[in-house]
Amino acid sequence: MSDYYWQGEFIGEEEAARRLTELPAAVEAALATPLETETVLAACEALARALGEVGHPVRERLAPYLGPSDGGLFDELAAFLGRSSLTRKLRRELGGVAPQRLTRPDAKETVYEAWAPVGLVAHIAPGNAATVAPLSVVEGLLAGNVNILKTSSGDTLLAQHLLAELAALDPSGAVAERIVVLRFPSARAEWLRLMCAPADAVAVWGGEDAVAGVAAHVPAGCRLVEWGHKLSFAYLTREAWAEEATLAALAEDVCAFEQQACSSPQVVYLDTDSTAELHAFAERFAAVLAERPAPADPGLDPAEYAELTTTEHLARLEEHLGLTRVLAAPDGSWRVMADSRPALTASPLHRSVWVKPLPRKEVLRVLRPMRRYLQTVGIAGSRSDLAELSGAVLAAGATRVTPVGSMTAGYVGEPHDGVYALQRYSRRVAVQADRRFAGTACLDDLARRPEHPRPTGPLLDKAAVQELNREVERADAELYFRSGGSTGTPALSLFSYEDYDTQMHAAARGLLAAGYDPARDRTANLFYCGGMYGGFISFFSILERLGGTQMPIAAGPDHRATAEMLVAYEVDTLFGMPSYLWQLLHEQSELLLAYGGIRKIFYGGEHFTAEQRRTLAETFGIETVHSITYGSTDLGPLGYQCTESSGSVHHLHADLHTLEIVAVDADRPVAPGETGRLVFTTRARRGQHLDRYVIGDLGRLLPGDCPCGNRSPRFELLGRLGEVMRVATYFLNYRRFVAITEEQLRYGGELQAVLTAEAARERLTLRVESGRAPAADVVRSAILDAYPEVRSAVEERLLDFVVEVVEGAELERTGTSGKLRAVVDLRR
Repeated sequence: MSDYYWQGEFIGEEEAARRLTELPAAVEAALATPLETETVLAACEALARALGEVGHPVRERLAPYLGPSDGGLFDELAAFLGRSSLTRKLRRELGGVAPQRLTRPDAKETVYEAWAPVGLVAHIAPGNAATVAPLSVVEGLLAGNVNILKTSSGDTLLAQHLLAELAALDPSGAVAERIVVLRFPSARAEWLRLMCAPADAVAVWGGEDAVAGVAAHVPAGCRLVEWGHKLSFAYLTREAWAEEATLAALAEDVCAFEQQACSSPQVVYLDTDSTAELHAFAERFAAVLAERPAPADPGLDPAEYAELTTTEHLARLEEHLGLTRVLAAPDGSWRVMADSRPALTASPLHRSVWVKPLPRKEVLRVLRPMRRYLQTVGIAGSRSDLAELSGAVLAAGATRVTPVGSMTAGYVGEPHDGVYALQRYSRRVAVQADRRFAGTACLDDLARRPEHPRPTGPLLDKAAVQELNREVERADAELYFRSGGSTGTPALSLFSYEDYDTQMHAAARGLLAAGYDPARDRTANLFYCGGMYGGFISFFSILERLGGTQMPIAAGPDHRATAEMLVAYEVDTLFGMPSYLWQLLHEQSELLLAYGGIRKIFYGGEHFTAEQRRTLAETFGIETVHSITYGSTDLGPLGYQCTESSGSVHHLHADLHTLEIVAVDADRPVAPGETGRLVFTTRARRGQHLDRYVIGDLGRLLPGDCPCGNRSPRFELLGRLGEVMRVATYFLNYRRFVAITEEQLRYGGELQAVLTAEAARERLTLRVESGRAPAADVVRSAILDAYPEVRSAVEERLLDFVVEVVEGAELERTGTSGKLRAVVDLRR
């Protein structure tokens, strides 16, 4: 079996030597195309699922490379590689799940920042630490780097084969292109030099000698990331060490991993200067250790055994000087060494513990000289003790404080040795641009079109998604929304706060593209609020992330009071539902026209027709009318308009979703440019997988790039499936009625179709607004002239077609969101 894995294939030693001489060219070729974070997350998620399933072929292939002490290794790897763990790590360390995208940290400035890969990271892994090597490479991949890993000559080939499995789960080949794994001894200096020479960062594990040996090969300007040996200790107050539970917890920390972890306690400090208390504690703790089962196989090599016996013998000799007291197991499985000198001393490990006095007032003086080596401190004491002592040991140089009993435990996204690994493998970069980029939220959108694998699996409808909600973990269901119910019964949608934050940031970027100016626009949030509807809350959050000036008024029945607030607070920009804004402007036209300050409208949930847009511009002087977002309660923001888009044309939020257009009657792609069902797969969700969700809308993809320069895909909305009515053997489209009244009659008001079943035949009642529509008979004639299917149904006496002119307030709307119900089907 080959020791060498190189960019997707196992190779021989001679070929590895040849390729090492060409490493710089290979790195440049790989870095020419940026690595999408989602590509890495998807591959890691697939590997985590495989590792977590007993009997999975991946586990079977990797099993021969496990060591004797690697029993729980697959579960440990699966926990680290899961999407929820990695996305949390990305958020904590790099601020988001797409850290390499050049976005604006302050929406009011055209300054873009991102975390960019350093380039090539060389990882020099330690021996006898099976997970360190492959997981360090995963961290390098998350940061977008090319990675070359050296494993110890004494290690198994687990790292090579685990990373090969990871690469194989990425169909694009991008992950494989960024992984090289070599197994060779450190004495092979020429290979080590060739590894490090083109590197932009070198990560090395080990003691001072190991780090120094690698540092000799690190070129000037290359970042050396040291993960060296560290010392950890426990600190107990008098009240804490009097409790048997504290001693039991301390024994857990000592016995876990046989003190091989950097976070294992090697010293126990007592908050005292009394030798008598020191010895009394040592005796009690020795008794606790004696009750622990001895390790099945200590596995000591001669050097480790020599260090253990030498340390114990020297401590026993110092007993004669009154400095120490040694308590040890007859079989040598543990030893407690009380020492009256407080200086921090390394333990020979394998359940060997120093017990020393250190009054809290002496902590900084005694420990600071060892600051380069300090890591974890387990503290046992009262709440006030924990606060005081944490400050003292952190000031002395420690990087981590835990309760006693949890010293070797960690949490997802935890810093290591005082730093975040992903930041050590990244560079913070910035681009300053001019006002031409005011509407560009992400520079990457101008440079390339995002590409993701075509989703697979069955199509999901709303009922299926509601069923999936039952499976969402309680920890991931932190925010509950209900849909407005404009197309049926309101549906429940669940979000984690992390997912919600990601989506609000994406919607905020889309709003910039539509022409919103957070530095100048004074905005009234007029979406509906309450009843668990997410409209008002979401747009409040979007404006908060943009730093825009906001008047959170919300939609309400008192249009006069709303209009007066718009005038009083000098509002120039309105956010809201088209039907509500239309009513507000017309009912309060006298006041608002006299004010004359409304310049922009950003709408959501419905659409303004072309005739309505003309009225807004000509009558009310509105300069900008754009969709604020296209989205749904369960999927979040799906698309956004730019200043070059109009009507129902949107760009896809490609950093959140993948879009397919499939036929209305089957799960097959439509031809380019043809109309079909919109099918979304959302990727950036922590607790929920919404794959291939048929959202209920019809649309088509638009060819070519947008004149705005944004290369994300564009699509045009062409109505909802529910707006196609089966009436009197004909399929009638609500959008066709809207288009006819707009084009033939220049009607710009709202329109509602009501279906009823009468005794003789079905009835279609078209309701239009009084004051903006011509007489009912004129509207009816125009429809019959321009819509042959309606005319045929009427002539064949299959349909009664009626037009009613009503007040806008009489049109039926949803109670939660205020949306107009386009089609009201009352047939039974």
